[in-house]
Amino acid sequence: MLDSALIARFASIVGEKNALTNANDIAPYMLEQRDLYQGRSPLVLRPGSTEEVAAIMKLASETGTPVVPQGGNTGLVGGQTPDQSGTAIVLSMGRMNRIRSIDTVGNLVTVEAGVILKNLQDAVADAGRLFPLSLGAEGSCQIGGNLGSNAGGTAVLAYGNMRELCLGLEVVLPTGEVLNDLRYVKKDNTGYDLKDLFVGSEGTLGVITAAVLKIFPQPKGKGVAYAGLRSPDDVLRLFKLANEHAGPSLTGFELMPRMGVEFTIRHVEGVRDPLESPHDWYVLIDISSSRSEEDARTTLETILTEAFENDIIQDAAIAESVAQVQSFWKMREEMSWAQKPEGGSIKHDISVPVASIPDFIREANAATLEMIPGSRIVCFGHIGDGNLHYNVSQPVGADKEAFLARWGELNHRIHTIVARYNGSISAEHGIGVLKRDELVHFKSTVALELMRRVKKVFDPAGIMNPGKVL
Repeated sequence: MLDSALIARFASIVGEKNALTNANDIAPYMLEQRDLYQGRSPLVLRPGSTEEVAAIMKLASETGTPVVPQGGNTGLVGGQTPDQSGTAIVLSMGRMNRIRSIDTVGNLVTVEAGVILKNLQDAVADAGRLFPLSLGAEGSCQIGGNLGSNAGGTAVLAYGNMRELCLGLEVVLPTGEVLNDLRYVKKDNTGYDLKDLFVGSEGTLGVITAAVLKIFPQPKGKGVAYAGLRSPDDVLRLFKLANEHAGPSLTGFELMPRMGVEFTIRHVEGVRDPLESPHDWYVLIDISSSRSEEDARTTLETILTEAFENDIIQDAAIAESVAQVQSFWKMREEMSWAQKPEGGSIKHDISVPVASIPDFIREANAATLEMIPGSRIVCFGHIGDGNLHYNVSQPVGADKEAFLARWGELNHRIHTIVARYNGSISAEHGIGVLKRDELVHFKSTVALELMRRVKKVFDPAGIMNPGKVL
């Protein structure tokens, strides 16, 4: 544990009220939301400026003190949680929550790491613009964490993930040096693009304190539909059709299985199936038009009409109001949470090439049911970018602990199938602790060695979020 004199030195940088040492005050920062990881720390620091972060890191570097950066604590792989040693301090970024500027000419926003995603969305909307990143935790996750994990969400199909939305960063290095790489232009070929090393690094190379992000004109029209289909093959046919008609106007294309819909209806208040009869698979289609509401509606109707004529979909409903749009999306957004009341759930956040999705689902389902007969598979996600949340709920009546004890075994089996399709074992949640050992099996030896060299260059003392990723 850190001695009291060193704790006092750290505390003096941020002020007593922003240095948490009481066990009850610290507790919320020690546990991640799925209860998979519980850490220990004698100190949580809440800096209010880049200068304070720099002073903290300088002192940490001088004293060899491990530092765990933490945003909204919504991560799902344990990347934001300290270990059990009690030797690391947690750097909570929530006080650095200023939106420094919004540029509606260049369509850029400069924002600090502690800004909550929903607050950024709202501020940009008030300026007549759109920040497209959207995900289930947007009411509490923070921009620094979104960047550190290279978050994707539901709009990657049209706008890309955080790496593609980011032009530049301000980062405090483990030594306390400040890298000001806040770029305000889309073309800058002045050497290595350093920001890409920090985006997705999960706090292992430095502390992101601010970013320049892209924003977009608000769509003038939106059309949202909910369709029922027979199979993932038909889902792929519908995606191809929708892409051909809508092109870049196709801003969402989400896959949901009947099992997930049933769980969500059962456990989430105010959710219902908008179609008259049950279907094996469902798709949520989101069209955004830069021209008008009528244009979005026409495009959506054209897609659905042709899909009916070609026997691709069995039924569909178009949202007729903002409330219905929200209701349709609520079904998708609450699907992961709705598994919790059903008992243990083994999760996979994977991606495969879009064309391989039906074959992957068939092979993964067969492997899962062979290993754990009676498992209830909830495979849902973002068809347009190949990102599937392949989640497996325990069989009815099974022992939860015995089921969850097979987490690593099932993960490895599914990840092996993913690798055969040239996919990724982590599409948007990161590696953290949860997938650290799996990474060794599915990343090439050369790639892992290069990652270790990068880590050594930026963090030779190994104090930045130790034990995560590598």
